[in-house]
Amino acid sequence: MILGVPVVGGAYLYNRYLEEVPLTHRKRWIATSSTWERTMGDDQYKALLRQFRKDTLPPDHRASITVRRVGNRIYKAAQEFHNEHSSSNNNTPWNASPPTFTVVRTEMANAFVLPNNHIFVMTGLFRYVRDEDDLAAVLGHEMAHNLARHVGEKASESVVVAVLARLTLWLDPSGVLAGFFVPTASLLRELPHSRIQELEADRIGMHLAAMACYDPLAAKRVFQRMADESKNAPLEFMSTHPSNDSRIGMMDEWLPETKQIFGRSGRCEHVREEMALARKVAAQQAAERERRR
Repeated sequence: MILGVPVVGGAYLYNRYLEEVPLTHRKRWIATSSTWERTMGDDQYKALLRQFRKDTLPPDHRASITVRRVGNRIYKAAQEFHNEHSSSNNNTPWNASPPTFTVVRTEMANAFVLPNNHIFVMTGLFRYVRDEDDLAAVLGHEMAHNLARHVGEKASESVVVAVLARLTLWLDPSGVLAGFFVPTASLLRELPHSRIQELEADRIGMHLAAMACYDPLAAKRVFQRMADESKNAPLEFMSTHPSNDSRIGMMDEWLPETKQIFGRSGRCEHVREEMALARKVAAQQAAERERRR
């Protein structure tokens, strides 16, 4: 009877905060609120602006203009995606805050989106990103993490692991059990879940790119370039990310569904003409700025 109370309580809490990932329909436990996630994202954004202040490109830089143009299209696609795929047990509204765009001059090849839609792009990424379709593939992947609330899921998992680690210390004050539990939990639970989240972001990201009228095949091109250059990568089961080969193989499976979205009723022809014009205008503006210097 005494044990029944925590068991029933635990079952209630588990079901109370069970949510479904859009598109993939994977069910997972999230105890954080979307408000907390947005506040955390805002705080991290302010801290990173201070950190990268000297290396941040101005808004009128050609790279900044391109990132903003592509990012806004991906954001609008994310809004549409959320409205289409929100499950009945997840009535969390899509982040209402408009996106921010920060391009940082660095050799690091990376991009990420913080909760509440703060988008960062490191210029080292352009070693692998050659055009707007490629950039959309990367930004779609990162925005997908926000749509799937992966930050909240990871934070919730960390709380559970911390509580269980404390429990092992109560059972074994010597710490031997805790020393075994923590790395085991990381290897068998946290790392596999992180790889699942990355694949979910790949798939949702390809959908976002296609919905925004960018070629979803670009995702495969970007990761193939990364795979060609990567050396001494860690074994997949010890990494937070799937291997590039695994990701590329899955992208081949998802390509038909995303290609269908991309080519639906010729809806992207006009949009892609606008993209070409925007690139031309951006190049002209960049050339004009160079002449003034």
